[in-house]
Amino acid sequence: MKRRKAFTLLEVLIAIVLLGIMIPALYSGVEMLRESNHHLFEALQKAKKVTRMSEVLYMDILRSDGNLTITKDEFARLCIEDTRNSLYGLSVAKVCWVVTKKSNHLLRVEGNDYHLPLKSEENVEVDKVLDQVELFDVYRSSDKEADKVLVILQEKGKEPVQFMVQGVSKPEVKKKVTPPKSGTPAASPGPSSSSTIPTSQQTTPPSTQAPNP
Repeated sequence: MKRRKAFTLLEVLIAIVLLGIMIPALYSGVEMLRESNHHLFEALQKAKKVTRMSEVLYMDILRSDGNLTITKDEFARLCIEDTRNSLYGLSVAKVCWVVTKKSNHLLRVEGNDYHLPLKSEENVEVDKVLDQVELFDVYRSSDKEADKVLVILQEKGKEPVQFMVQGVSKPEVKKKVTPPKSGTPAASPGPSSSSTIPTSQQTTPPSTQAPNP
């Protein structure tokens, strides 16, 4: 009966050396793959956040009454006086989109009857939407039936995002009624332009007289 040869000490040492070379390489590859997946996940989360933010801003404008105030500075400031797109269950809300000066955070402020800068007694909800904003600008163009609003947004180191909201309602123009001054008698109404002329004074221009049959 033949005896089976065993591994020699040299072969075992060679196998250990090869494993010592391969294991760090495999570990490095797994770590690179994990880091790549982590960066991809963060990029997807940011893209999802930007998409969600764009949807909220789009609906804020679209569901408004058209009364928009756009203030131009280093960044644009957009205030929507009345919108039915509330994130906090309000029937009608005032929403402002503002970029902070020091940290360049894009904020969404929602509430009722407040003013910027905010006062301590005003009850509003403030959400930080994006960090490190490089560009936030808003443009409005008028049309015969409805208006269009263009929004351009860019984060630091990212490609700019822009979208247009069409069919924005035109703001209602409220007419101011000036009450009469006290002590001033009301003016008597003059003769109406549609009042008829007395029969005795009615005349017919010659050119319009009908010929006798």
